[in-house]
This record gives sequence, C-alpha cells and structure tokens, in this order.
Amino acid sequence: MSVMKKIVDASACTIMLVTKGASADGSVFVTHTNDGFGGDPNVVFVPARNHKRGSLRPVYPSSAAYDELPEYNCFNVPHLVAPERGDAHNHPGKPATKTIGYIPEVEHTYAYIDADYSVMNEHGLMLGECTDRSAHLPEFQYKEGGGIFYSAELGRVALERCKTAREAINLMGALIDEYGLYGTAETLFVADKDEGWIFEMQPTPSGKGGFWIAERIPDGHFSIAANQLRIRAIREGDPNQIFNPNLPQMLEEVGWTAYDAQGNLDWVKSLRADEWNHPYYSMRRVWRGLSTVAPSMNLSPVVSDWDSDYYPLSVRPDKKLTLNDLMSLHRDYYQDTDFDQSASQFAGLYGSPYYYENEKRTERTILSAKTSYSYVAQVNDKLPAPVCWVSINTPLENPYVPFTVAKMPDAYHHALRDTYDASKMFWASSQVMALTQGYWNVLSPIVAAAVEESERNSLKLVEESLNLSKDKFAATLNKNAVKVFEDWKSLDVQLLMQYDGGAGVKYDGRHLPASEAPTKY
Repeated sequence: MSVMKKIVDASACTIMLVTKGASADGSVFVTHTNDGFGGDPNVVFVPARNHKRGSLRPVYPSSAAYDELPEYNCFNVPHLVAPERGDAHNHPGKPATKTIGYIPEVEHTYAYIDADYSVMNEHGLMLGECTDRSAHLPEFQYKEGGGIFYSAELGRVALERCKTAREAINLMGALIDEYGLYGTAETLFVADKDEGWIFEMQPTPSGKGGFWIAERIPDGHFSIAANQLRIRAIREGDPNQIFNPNLPQMLEEVGWTAYDAQGNLDWVKSLRADEWNHPYYSMRRVWRGLSTVAPSMNLSPVVSDWDSDYYPLSVRPDKKLTLNDLMSLHRDYYQDTDFDQSASQFAGLYGSPYYYENEKRTERTILSAKTSYSYVAQVNDKLPAPVCWVSINTPLENPYVPFTVAKMPDAYHHALRDTYDASKMFWASSQVMALTQGYWNVLSPIVAAAVEESERNSLKLVEESLNLSKDKFAATLNKNAVKVFEDWKSLDVQLLMQYDGGAGVKYDGRHLPASEAPTKY
C-alpha cells in the first residue's frame, strides 16, 4: 500500500481495542484490517531467536509507509525478504530487502506473528495499526540520513523485545527519539493481558526524531480508530499518558501548536489531523463502532468538522463484548442505517455493499473491498496460548481462523498476488470472493452460512482445547486451519457449478435496471 494509493484510490485500516473489563470472558482484544489493493495478504510466523552479544539488528524499509522502494528491493508482495527472520520471510528467487539502518540487537528475541504490520507475540503483546493524516506533513518519504523507522518495523522491534504494553510504548518512544520516523502519521493500539493503550506518532519536518504520545484506555472500555488521530488534550503529569517531555516545545518550534476550548494543547488540532478525502471517511466509522457497542449514548452520525471532539476516545459498552461482536463489526457496512452502503448508488453489482468508486466522491465503511487480511488478537488467562483469529481477504466472505504464535500451515503463507497457486488459502478465498461479489444477493447468503459454521466450529474447538499444552493447542488449531482451507476450495467449486453462467440469478430489488418497452415492428 503506497501513501499515494491510499490517498487516491485505496482505503486504509480500521482498528479496535476491547479492554479486559469490557469483554464477556475477560479477554483483551486488539483488531486490525489491512486495507489497500495490492497489500501483502500473508500473515506469518517469526520464530524466537538467540543473538550474539554486541550484534546489530537490521532495520528494513516498508512499502506500506509510502510506496515501493525498488532501490532497496522493497515491494508490496512479498513485503519483506529477510531469511534471517525465519522461513516465512525467505523467498527463494526474490532479491533480499536491503537495510536502511541498524540498532543494537538483544541477546534473545521473542516469537511473533508478522504481516504488513506487526501483530502479536508469544507473551500476548498485541498491536493494531491504522494510517492517519497530518495536513501539515501528509507523508515523509524515506531518504538516506533521515529517520529509519516506520510503525510496521517499530512494532516488530517491540514484539521481539517486550512482554507488556507499557514496555512496548516506552521502547517505541525511545526508538523514535533516537532514530526518527518516516512515512505518515500512525495510530497503534498496544495491549497485553491486563491493559490497553493507544499510541500515536508523526514524522517531523526535519526527519529527525518524531512526535509521539500514548494514552491508556480505561479498563471496561472499548475504543476504535479509523485513519484519524484520536488523542486530544496533552496532559503533563497525567499517569495515564506517556510522551516525550519535549513534545509541547517540539510542536511550538515547528509552528503547529493548537489548543482546545479549555486551553489544553490539543494533539489532533496541533497535527491538523483532518479526514482523508470524503468528510466522513474516518469519523463515520468511529461513530458506527461507538454507537454499536454503546447505543444508549445516542451518538449522532453528524459532526461539525474534522476537529470535532464530539466522539470520546473510548466508551463503556452497554453489554460486555464477545469475539463474535468484534467479527461482526469488521463486517459492518452501515446496514440498517441511512448510510447502508448496499443501498447506495455506488454499491456493487446485485446489491453488493462494496464501493469501487473514487473515494473523493464517497465515504467508506468498516468493511472494505480492499482488505487483504484482518485479525482479532485475543489473550486471556484461560487460553493455553494467545490466539490470533485471521481472515484472509475481506471477512464478509471469509471466516476468521484461529492460530497461536507458532508455525502455520503451508496454505497460509508464501502466497503471491502475481502467481496463481491453488495450494494457498489466499487464492481459494479470492475465488469465492470473485463469484460472490459478482452475484451478491444470491450467493452471499450461502457464503455467510459457511462463514458462520466455520467460525462456530473453530470457537467450539478452542473451548474444548483449553486444557491442552501450548504445543498441542497450536497443532490442533493448525489442523483446523487446513480443514477450513479445504472447505473453502470446495465452496468455490460448489458456487461455480450451481450458478455457472448466472442460472437462477435475479437482480437485487433495490438495483433493478430501468424497464425497456418492447420494440415494435
């Protein structure tokens, strides 16, 4: 995902955080959708490793930060070729990604799940990312001698070295201060089994250091971010915020300082964190998430402007949230509201809820046609190991499949967008999606039922496996993942045979073409 593509023709990510006291089973959840045509669809395992004392850790560029960097062998797919990070990042025949810097290595690094952005580690530290916009400096392209970190690689270092959210925030902040940022403004949810934080960052005009701040989400709360910075007042001395003590001075030096009505230095206003293209590209998704989990707040879908502080950073849900609640939110397209995407003039064929229009003319929903993968990371004291529920491509036509932080089946890694491979879940998923999005109103109920059954079986399997060892738990989930892959290959064939040529297909009633009078001779 390049920044130019994000601005012109791609949707960027939506992330959510559920704290321990807000979940029905005591879990902490972090979610993320990786939205952008052309993104790397692989979610992979990076093993724990020991390193020689005094060695250096390479820092690699990321195409997700700005654009592909061919001079560094940095491309969209695979997003990283670095065999020293494990088999999943080893791509024979592909040139190795070149480093853009080094930092001191530690003697032992933890195992973690990686993707275009970092996901979670073996200790249950979880991250979720969304790209934001600062109108002062929309993007800062990597250049030699400038900052070497983008949020993706920054998060990987945190997963390699940290067990808790606070440790990760302090480490990432220190790395920003010392080594600098490039790319765009970014929001990360950072959480462990006990607490969750929101961590936000922005490159500086000089390319040195970076602006960053973190705020703790109160226990019992839910939070959502959608391509717009969310932290507001910068509160010196508040134990629930962590930031570089020089942040107020740094903002003043570049002339960005702005204040809220109460006279507080305002993070969003100071960075001029406005919407992307459409006035409701970001805030409508925030409204939808908050109003769905806390309908009693009667939040309005309309705000005064991009800098409105109407939507709180987090809310206490009206009822405790479940794994299924979060999966449903990531499938949301404003159905049953005035903004239902499937009823819009921009809707896809046969009532499809996917927009394919230039986003300067349309808003977007949590669901996006451009999702390359999404996940719900989960940690609690009952699970034998932290679990990451991964959906390849869009989650409306694909189930969330549970994995632990362990080697994954071959079907779930090394997929390439330019090489068809029937042995990969990405391609089985893509085929089901292509058929379903073509004849949406007829095929989507069949696919939705298959998704529901798959997730119900996976959830039951997890619940029945709580007494297993970590290794047996991982093996059990991997076996299930292989079954899901086989099921999706069969589903593709079933749909193709049943609806070959469009037999039995009728238009969605809301999108009937205009009638045509018979021709008279």
